[in-house]
Parts: sequence; C-alpha cells; structure tokens
Amino acid sequence: MAGPESRRRAAWWFGHVLDWLYPSVCAVCDEVQRGGRALCGACDAELPRLVPPFCSRCGEHFEGSIDGEFTCPNCSNLKFSFEFARPAMMLDERTRTMIHRLKYGRGIHLAAELGRLAAEGLEDPRFQRALEEKWPLVPVPLHARRQAWRHFNQAEEIARAVGKISGLPVLRALRRVRMTEAQTHLTRAQRLKNLRGAFDVRGGGADWPRKEGAILVDDVFTTGSTVDACAKALRKAGFRSVLVLTVMRG
Repeated sequence: MAGPESRRRAAWWFGHVLDWLYPSVCAVCDEVQRGGRALCGACDAELPRLVPPFCSRCGEHFEGSIDGEFTCPNCSNLKFSFEFARPAMMLDERTRTMIHRLKYGRGIHLAAELGRLAAEGLEDPRFQRALEEKWPLVPVPLHARRQAWRHFNQAEEIARAVGKISGLPVLRALRRVRMTEAQTHLTRAQRLKNLRGAFDVRGGGADWPRKEGAILVDDVFTTGSTVDACAKALRKAGFRSVLVLTVMRG
C-alpha cells in the first residue's frame, strides 16, 4: 500500500498533468493559470477588501474617518439574532461576477477562490474566540429542489474551502423547509416575510457538538434577512452565539 509521501507525489504529478491538458484561467482577466488557481495574483490583489471604517453589525463600508466602533443608520433600530456579520470583500463587480458564475453558471471551481477570500474575514479579532474554540461553520442551506437543479449548495462549497484554511469543522446544521421567492428585488420587509418559517435544524441537533457558538457562512450579505432567519433557527436549537461570515457585502 502506498504511503502518504507516495500519494502526495502522485497527487502533485496528477495536478500538473491536468494543468497541462486543461489549464485553468483567471476568472477576472482570463490569463492562463497553473496550480489549479482560478484567480491570478494581480487580479486577486486588486479586489477591494473590506477595511475600516465599517458598520460593526452588518459590515457596510463608510468613506472618510470614523474613530472607534460604530453602527450604521440601517442597523441602529434593528434587532438581529446574530452578533455581527463580517463580509470579507466590499461590493465590487468582479467579485460579484465570480459569485454569479459559481451560483448560476455552475462554476464549482470558483468555490475554492471565493472561500479563500471569505477566510480573510476571519482575521477580524471578533472571531478569535470562535477560532480558538473551533466553532462550526454552518452554511446557509438551499431548498432541496433548488439544490437538485444546481447540483450543489454554493454556501456549503464556500464553507468547505474556509474550513480547509481555518481548520474549523463544517456542520450542515440547517435545512430549508420551504421554497421561497427569489429575494433579489424584494425590500427588507418583504424578505423577512418571505423567509418566515423557511429554515429549521436537522434532526433537532441532538447529536451536534457543544453549542457554544456557530459561524454562519453565505456568499453575500445584503439586508441580513436570510442569515437572520438562519440565526433564529440556530438560537432556537440551543446555540448561544451566532456570527456571520460572507464573501462580499451586497
């Protein structure tokens, strides 16, 4: 039986053969890439990361200088079931295109790059306890019918990539029990109504690990209505704290 070193060498050679036969290209500039990457270094460096100042609850970026932690006007009168949401990237058409290609173009190869970008958000010191205690990454679920059409759940694929980088476990704790209308053109009030009762926990959560906290993972944070509905279900199941990590702020 081949040992770990032999398997590693075989995987390395196999990857190089695939690169030669089917070279990947950068998702932004279409330059040929090696090593299975779908984003070149130059384009990666140009994608705008979320930097302060931003809202401590939803990650909305603000121009100018703001000292200390602050809450944006949109969040000041809202009560969320999660502690905070931390997008890794600012709203940008290049990042949005990658997300859309993953979701609607079945570009599963982009999940690793998007997960790597999302994982940068874990550098926020507010995640320190979650990282130390190995809180699970919980992907926002798709309805079974939509997942059957898409063949995968983009949030789960992103969470898997984040898990490989961070060492955090991925827990498929939630299920979508009701098919909902597409949220793209709905107001926040309409989204909240649309998502009421849409999520539930799998098997009641009786066999889950300790429920100190969880990190919800999704592709984009827009109004927060989807992750808030998921956080409510997790809180109801016994999780004491829910944090949110997304690739981009919508």
